[in-house]
Amino acid sequence: MESTPQPVRRGLPPPGSPDLWLLRLSDASDITLNAATLDASERERSASFARPEDRGRFTAAHGTLRAVLGSYLGVPPAEIRYARETCPCCGGPHGRPALLGFPADLHFSLSHRSDLVLIGVAGEPIGVDVELVPDIGGSGELALMLHPDEQREAWALDPVRRPQAVARLWTRKEAYLKGLGTGLGRDPAMDYIGLGAPDGPRPRVDWHFRDVPVDRGYVASVATRGPMTTTAPRPARVTGPGTG
Repeated sequence: MESTPQPVRRGLPPPGSPDLWLLRLSDASDITLNAATLDASERERSASFARPEDRGRFTAAHGTLRAVLGSYLGVPPAEIRYARETCPCCGGPHGRPALLGFPADLHFSLSHRSDLVLIGVAGEPIGVDVELVPDIGGSGELALMLHPDEQREAWALDPVRRPQAVARLWTRKEAYLKGLGTGLGRDPAMDYIGLGAPDGPRPRVDWHFRDVPVDRGYVASVATRGPMTTTAPRPARVTGPGTG
């Protein structure tokens, strides 16, 4: 009789070097394996999607997050429990996700869009975001939600370049808001991040940013509260119940 595989226990990323994990759902041969690791609330959220492909994407994303976190904590994915920190905007229980019953120095963030899932793990507050590059009209709509200085930067660009640039800025902004724990409950127009080099000086924001290399047609970013060096994500894989 074979023994049950034991989860790997990874070391916590050092300050300034978040670990990034990238999953391509088109490479996942059997995402149903992940369903067994989800908790009741996740299974309920998965079931709420009308389209089977959306249910599958949600299951794969959250099951893979559990597998990744289980590899740091040394526990099976199904044993992980989450809570929400207090929202800085309204004081409600929907701030940053946090682990229950484990050290508070492991921070994580999840983003999934279409075929890609991006996961960030760090020893400090972190946010990640991945988005599809919109068309010219969609980029104009996004630009209208940005800080006034960012809007001016966006409209100054050649229209052909604008969609990629605005989408990249939007991922920086969403990663930052996820790291704060507010999400879009905080007006994206409040803070200036800008279209320039991701880790350039930002006197109004004490977070640091990196653009993450991902597949053509997508853009992604990571934000942490403090300087960082990591940019390239590791490949993630869909795993079965009880594995790390």
